[in-house]
Formats: sequence, C-alpha cells, structure tokens
Amino acid sequence: MSSSKSKAESILHLFDRPTEPVFMPKGSNDAVFDVPEEYVVEKYRKFGKNDLFNRLGGSGERIPVKKINNLPDLTIPMRVNRRAPFTLFLPLHRQCAAKLIEIFMGVRSLDDFLATTVYCRDRLNPHLYIYALSVAILHREDTKQLPIPTLCEVFPDKFMDSATFSRAREQANILSADKRQPIEIPRDYTASDLDPEHKVAYFREDMGINLHHWHWHLVFPFDGPLEIVRKDRRGEINFYMHQQIMGRYNFERLCNGLPRVKRLINWREPIEEGYFPKLDSLVSSRVWPPRFANTKLSDINREMDQIRVDIQDMERWRDRIFAAIHSGSIVDNQGRTVLLTETEGIDVLGNVIEASILSPNRNLYGDLHNLGHFMIGLCHDPDGRNLENFSVMGDPTTTMRDPVFYRWHAFLDDVCQEHKATLPRYTTQQLDFPGVSVTSIEVNTPNQPKNVLTTFWQKSDVDFSRGLDFAPRGPVFARFTHLQHGPFKYKIQVSNSGNNKTGTVRIFLGPKVDERGVPWLFRDQRNLFIELDKFIVNLSKGNNTIERSSDLSAVAVPFERTFRSLEDRPPEGSPELQEYNYCGCGWPDHMLIPKGTADGFQCVLFVMITNFADDKVTQSGAISTACADAVSYCGLKGSKYPDKKPMGFPFDRPARSGVDTIQQFLTPNMRIQDVSIVHSNRTTIRPPSNRGGGTSRPRN
Repeated sequence: MSSSKSKAESILHLFDRPTEPVFMPKGSNDAVFDVPEEYVVEKYRKFGKNDLFNRLGGSGERIPVKKINNLPDLTIPMRVNRRAPFTLFLPLHRQCAAKLIEIFMGVRSLDDFLATTVYCRDRLNPHLYIYALSVAILHREDTKQLPIPTLCEVFPDKFMDSATFSRAREQANILSADKRQPIEIPRDYTASDLDPEHKVAYFREDMGINLHHWHWHLVFPFDGPLEIVRKDRRGEINFYMHQQIMGRYNFERLCNGLPRVKRLINWREPIEEGYFPKLDSLVSSRVWPPRFANTKLSDINREMDQIRVDIQDMERWRDRIFAAIHSGSIVDNQGRTVLLTETEGIDVLGNVIEASILSPNRNLYGDLHNLGHFMIGLCHDPDGRNLENFSVMGDPTTTMRDPVFYRWHAFLDDVCQEHKATLPRYTTQQLDFPGVSVTSIEVNTPNQPKNVLTTFWQKSDVDFSRGLDFAPRGPVFARFTHLQHGPFKYKIQVSNSGNNKTGTVRIFLGPKVDERGVPWLFRDQRNLFIELDKFIVNLSKGNNTIERSSDLSAVAVPFERTFRSLEDRPPEGSPELQEYNYCGCGWPDHMLIPKGTADGFQCVLFVMITNFADDKVTQSGAISTACADAVSYCGLKGSKYPDKKPMGFPFDRPARSGVDTIQQFLTPNMRIQDVSIVHSNRTTIRPPSNRGGGTSRPRN
C-alpha cells in the first residue's frame, strides 16, 4: 500500500462504483483490493482470481486485504435481494441494516474492519451496504475522521433524471476526461406549471435538501446498536428538524402564492397530489413508479416484502398516541407509566412517533411514521400483484421530492404540537433577561438598501462518475440549478443596564402576512418562524453592538460541505479533519433564505437574547467547535445538545393568555424588524474551481 494512504482511507474506495466487483479498479488512482480467493463471490471465483486480477485489475495501487478466520454471518442482511430497492421505512430492511451495522461496529481492529467490509461488499444489496458502511464509519473511533462521499456521487440515480445518464454515457464513451463538459439537468423535468405544486419543485427536488435528509439519518439512525442510536434528546431533535422543514416549506409556498400544506389526516380519502419522479434506478434497472392524482391508500399485504399493515392499524396507533398526549403519559413495554413531562415529554413522543428502537412501547404505539411513508409509497401496488417497487415516498433519500411528504409530516407535526399545547405557557419572567434590551436590528446585504435580503438562481456542478458503473473512467459532471442568496450581516444593538453578562442570541425569520395578505395571529405564525442562527455573545455594561455574518449560521452547512469532495478534505492532523464528516449534517446554506418575490416578500426578523447561565449545558468532556455551524439541527458530535432550552424556543409552545400577535409576545430582550426578500430571476454559475469544493460562497 502506498505510504501516502492510510488503511482507513483505503475503505473509501468501497464507495466507488458500488455495483462493480470489488476486485476492479477504484478511485482516481485505479486502486485494487488484493483479496483472498474466498472473498471473491462464487459467480466470479470459477474464472480464477489471478486471471480476473490480471485482466481487470489495471496497474494501480494494490490494497492488501487480510484473510479473517471467522467470516461474518450475513444470513440476515442477505434477506434484501442484491438488485432490490432498499428502504429504512420497511421493517425487514431496517432489521437487515441494523444487523449489518452491528457486524461492522463489532469488528475490533481496523484491519479486520477493512477485511469485513470488503468481504461483504459484493454479497449484499449496494444501497443497504453503503448505508450501513456510512453509519459505521461515522461512529467508529478508528474511522470517524474519514470523509464519506456524498450520496449524489455514489447513487446519482436518486437525484437526477434518467436522460442525464444516457447523455453521460454517450459523452464518457466518446470524449476523454479533459474534454467533457457538464451535463445540464433541466430545472423543469418532473412537471410543468400546469401543476400548481410544481412552483415549489425547486425546494422539494433540491439536491442539497435531499442530501441533508439522508445525512441526518446517518447521524441519527433509528435502528442498530443502542450505543449509536441513543443520542442526547434524539426524539426531540427528530421532531424539531422536521418541524423546521415544514416551516421552511410553508414559507416557500407563501412566496409562490400557494396556501400552506394541508395535513394528511383522512387516510381513506384519495390523495389529491400526484407525482412523477422521472428517476431510474441504476441498481435495479427499474423506473421509480409514479403516483397518479387522486390515488387512494389501501391495506398493505406484500409477501415479497414480508409486511402486512392495515389502515386500521395506523388509525389505532394514532388514536393511542393522542390519548397518551391528553393523559400526559405513555405506557412502556413493562406496563409502567412514563410521564410526558414539560422538559422530556417531546423527546419521548418523538421516539414513539418515529418508532426508533428508543420507543418505550412499539407494540402499543406502533410504527406510525415509517409505515405511513411505506403505505403511501405503495399505494399504486399495495398487494404486489404488479411486482412494482415502492415510490420515492418510500425511501428516505428521495422522499422529500414528493408533495405528499409534506402533507404527511404536517400531520405528524400536528401530533407533536398537540403535546406542546398541553404544556404550561411561558411567563414573561421565563422569557425576559432582566437588564438586557434589544434596541435595534438591521440586516445589511451588499449593494442593497437596509433590511433587504436577496435571492437568485445559481448553477453548480457535481461529479457523479463515482456511481457510473461500467463506464469509462474520469470525471462526469452534472450541472444543476438551485436557489442561492446573497451574503448578509446582522447588526444588533443591545443595552445592558447591569454587570457584564453572557447571552444566547436566537434569530428567526417568519412571513409577515398569511396567504390572504392578513397579519397573522401568533398561534399560527409561531410555527412558521424558521431558525436562521443561534450563538453566544458577551455583553458589557451599557450599549453593545453585535455583528454576525450569515455564513456563520448554526443551522446551515456551507455548499462545500454539502457537496464536499474527497480531494479537498482538511489536512491530516488538523482539528477540522475529525469533524469533516459530521459537518455534512445540516441545512444547505444555499437554501437558508426562502425564495421571496420580485417585488419583495414581506417578513419579520425576530431576535431574542436569553441568559446563557440558564441555557448552558454541562458537558462530560471537551467540545470540538469545528462543527458548530450545523449544531441547531444536528447537535454536537459525542456531546449533549448544547442548549438547555427546548428546541425552537421561544416558539415551541402557544403563548401566554392575552397574546394574539407577535408584538404582544415581545419582552424587552426581544425585538422584531420588518425585512423583505427580493428575488432576482437571474442565473449565475459557480466558478469551475469550486466544483470539487472550495472555501466560500460566491458573493453575487
């Protein structure tokens, strides 16, 4: 093995061309895993390992793979057919993934981990394998510094239409790597504006948003070894991350003249929205099935997927959860009462609804979230008579593309809000920070008037050659169009009448009026406030000026981390390297600000400063700050969630009596400012030097 490559880094070659045999060249240096004869799968072993290596191995680096005495038992993971679609929403697949993660996490040495993962690769479903491998790399002590490739590189078929691959193969077969041009993905390829829902397709189908959802589930798997599933406030962060997705999606809808999402609450009525994904699977060679408008849900009974679930089951689980909320407690699987307390109730409820292995009683409260996805994803073939696969709604990596995802999660969010409505209202004493007053707020965008945010379209490139099996080597770039915002800075003036203090600055943005143009009641507006940033500040006595750049957001990760390249990873030994992988979890920065309108969409910027002494969390060990840019949605790696307040505070529960508007809600340590979001219908191109990474967002 080359001295410039560590054993751990060799594992990253396993992400390259996931359906090609492991003995074929991988990576830009044509590395080949030199495997024992027993590791070659039976259909290739009969041709002789040496002959295969001589013909296909090329002249690149040889990576020696040791022979382990006790090969892993793959009986359970192999229950997912190698060419079948894979989803975490299906209990059988979830069980197989959990077992494989357990195998990978249980291997003690790095040598054995490499050998085990190499042995498993050609025997298992590629999607199952890549998911389990990613989770294991992210959580093992000896691999957590590795930068997992983004899923759009490994399985580009989940993010691009099938026509893109035809053009890619044609170009790759004819042109040398240095002459290939980016293949442009059309902005409108799944529908036209005859479908009103297509107005927000740029949000639903955004590559960065879908990558965020996938990476979040890598950081927070809901099945597998308990030590990697049980994270601090895991159920609550699941609720809050999805609640913020709903707030952001509704914000985008209002910007495009659409009403807020209708909850999917009657599961016996037809689903109004249809969706035609235009995606092909490169693994199964099957088209992702569409859902026609006004399709009805049906009981699921599919022998091939080993699942049977009725609509009545779903209704029963829903009713039990609502009953638990209104009784203030649930019953665990030992028959004990678990109170849904003010501080921990949402965490318990989040685990119950998602039905992770942390759910106190899956037998009683069921698998509402996951099987809801799966039932909707199979409404076109509920009993398998047509041998159809599930639709994009049935896969966590594609589900956010479908309009019905948001209707389903609007219902699930409503269940959690029902619990929040049972909690005591915050008093002015709980909200106030005595002696601290926010006296003014403004946002400044270069070359714009004060309190104006800007958005526009941008084209960016991503290399998806890693996922193009059996095609000529070398980069193949896809060019996609996404929303982008101009950089801006907050300027906050704060008066402190007492001694020096430390505070937590909480910044949210909400729409000023509803779809009718009428000012909001606070009870409705609070669920549409989206978090933009949260950070700690030291306040001196007297007047203080706080300035903060938008690219430091605690919610978002920079474009370069969402679409990070393995070629631009931080240098060995740097403090950023260990957190590089984890930092892929976070809302994509290019979608931090909603689209707005040409004449300026009117919004309310909300700033609150709370007492850090009340917010501070005592950590058990040292905290790395390298990943603080994504902490609000993803927490801190290996640490407690660094804010004692409920997630979404102070908008996480209804207001005190007598508060009907945001103005009436304010205390002196809060302030609101009218701002507008102006959308320019122009398109810029991200510089080619940033195709594989970079350091900053273009300042257009």
